[in-house]
Amino acid sequence: MLTEKEKLDKLTMLGIELNQVKDLDILMERVLSDARRFVNADAGSIYIRDEDRLNFTYTQNDTLQNRLPEGEKLIYSTFTIPIDKSSIAGYVATTGRLLNLPDVHKIEPTAPYRFSKKFDETSGYTTRSVFTVPLKTARGDILGILQIINAQDEAKQAVPFSKDDEKIMLHFASIAAVALERAQMTRAILLRMIRMSELRDPKETGAHVNRVGGYALELYEQWARRQQMVPKEIDRARDSLRMAAMLHDVGKVAISDIILKKPGRFSPDEFEIMKQHTVLGARLFLDAQSDFDETAMQVALTHHERWDGKGYPGYIDVSTNAALPGFALPDGTPRGKKGQEIPIFGRVVALADVFDALSSARVYKEAWDESQVLDIIEKEAGHQFDPELVEIFFSSLNVLRSIQERYQEKTE
Repeated sequence: MLTEKEKLDKLTMLGIELNQVKDLDILMERVLSDARRFVNADAGSIYIRDEDRLNFTYTQNDTLQNRLPEGEKLIYSTFTIPIDKSSIAGYVATTGRLLNLPDVHKIEPTAPYRFSKKFDETSGYTTRSVFTVPLKTARGDILGILQIINAQDEAKQAVPFSKDDEKIMLHFASIAAVALERAQMTRAILLRMIRMSELRDPKETGAHVNRVGGYALELYEQWARRQQMVPKEIDRARDSLRMAAMLHDVGKVAISDIILKKPGRFSPDEFEIMKQHTVLGARLFLDAQSDFDETAMQVALTHHERWDGKGYPGYIDVSTNAALPGFALPDGTPRGKKGQEIPIFGRVVALADVFDALSSARVYKEAWDESQVLDIIEKEAGHQFDPELVEIFFSSLNVLRSIQERYQEKTE
């Protein structure tokens, strides 16, 4: 539990710390973790506004997490609720006012909102105290809702949130909303870049790149923990990786439509041109000014390398397209990178991209059955993919499936 002085000191630095996080999903995770620490809450959720509805976007629950085996993640279903006064979150979004409920099972009959018992009944959890605060932009618009559940005393018993908690969380929410609005703008810019690619290549949808980003993040996090990397280093890498993974195929904007949209197999010459999207994508980030730029360049360049060395583009000078000195094959082309010569970010995105490509329906193909996809990935361990990452992939399937469910293709 934080002391009052620690809370004030933390609030002073909060804006700086949150604005160092660039990716929207990672920021929501950080915001919710920090909010719960401020008021010693067992659980919480974030809802993001989408026109007249709230999207249940992120959640944490220590009690439920502690029931799982070590290393396993809490899986949750995403859903939406209307912005009206019938639900607690909807009421706060509608009125713009906080709501501090000591016990959701004792809501006044005259209140317009009701507590839904569905989650508690299905999970075996008991919700008591709930504090819900709007996340407002500088213009006063409702960006979303921050909901904190079950304040705890030193004996880990659920207690009501105090008036001091209200003051702290109002201040916290105003700082968090600024960071979330900035992260939403960053995500929107990335998705606009993806839509440019989508105009050229129908495979590059917003849902596809969000899934690839989510898969890559999960694979990398599990890998990094195996390497016993320090948490701060993992968090820093995750922030850059998720956005970079979304832009893995950005170089395709420079490939001719004649090749990019060809329905059949490429000729050898066409395939050589197509392979250039890796170098062209990396070239966009040559003037790297941040961790993200460096990661994005690495991902764009190496996500088609293979563990067995038969991938592309290999050891190449991005600016000149020539093989690096000492890495040219007899015909002058670059030798492919193999094994751990391939940067970890390229290895995780390679696996994430293939998993999603095979699992997804496209205008030119049906989605493969999951058993077929898993069979291919298993067979390619040690050939196309890093065998350790394949092992991690299979141990993380439930989380990967939840990411797949969260970012579904929109149907007209």
